[in-house]
Amino acid sequence: MLAVVSPAKALNFDPFEPSVPVSHPRLLDGAAEIGDVAKKRSRSEFKKLMKLSDALADLTYERFQAFDATDPESGAKPAVFAYAGDTYRGLDVSRFNDADLTYAQDHLRILSGLYGLLKPMDLIKAHRLEMGTKLKNPRGRDLYAFWGERIAELLNEDCDASGGAQAIINCASVEYFKSIDQTVLGPKVITPVFKEEVAGVAKIISFHAKKARGMMAAYMVRHQIDRAEGLKEFDEEGYVFRPQLSDASTYVFTRLQG
Repeated sequence: MLAVVSPAKALNFDPFEPSVPVSHPRLLDGAAEIGDVAKKRSRSEFKKLMKLSDALADLTYERFQAFDATDPESGAKPAVFAYAGDTYRGLDVSRFNDADLTYAQDHLRILSGLYGLLKPMDLIKAHRLEMGTKLKNPRGRDLYAFWGERIAELLNEDCDASGGAQAIINCASVEYFKSIDQTVLGPKVITPVFKEEVAGVAKIISFHAKKARGMMAAYMVRHQIDRAEGLKEFDEEGYVFRPQLSDASTYVFTRLQG
């Protein structure tokens, strides 16, 4: 199986010495094209387009001005160690040993507005570009149009390379999973959903759901789960699989709050 997760706006580019081999993004040509488009945007355009503060607009502008896809290693860091948002707190890659990282390289993928699709140890540069950004480009009005079928096609290749994975575990947000063309994708998709039970009502709370999706991806990697049924045993931080709320494509987990 192959798990996919979203990237994060929060980044950690502190110095880092990897203990397993690093890799390069496979869609660097696309990243270069997007980078060229972004270089032509002004600070004020970034502020409006991405709803940023002045400081973040300045930082985003400066990063894209310095972005060079032909030099993928300078100032770069493996993606799974560079992202630092809620999902990555759940993923908690600090708990991974070298065997986990090696397994993740074959069974975990990170969706990206700039890079398209990443392996965990792919080197990335500091950037901010959400998949839902309406950045006009030579292929269309937004990044969904830009990436088109390419992400789904690469996922199909990865599933074949990992021994014919029969399922993709969707641990990504709706915004990012939309970048995968479902008409092209071969394997079935299973989406874990995490809800909090408060006063007898189960509901999704964004922060907890993001972290739990990262926890599920980590669980799959650390236990090398290769069958969808194995995901139902996930019970970290109080979550319990709820068969009566689930179906073949949606696995619902709940936990009590308060």
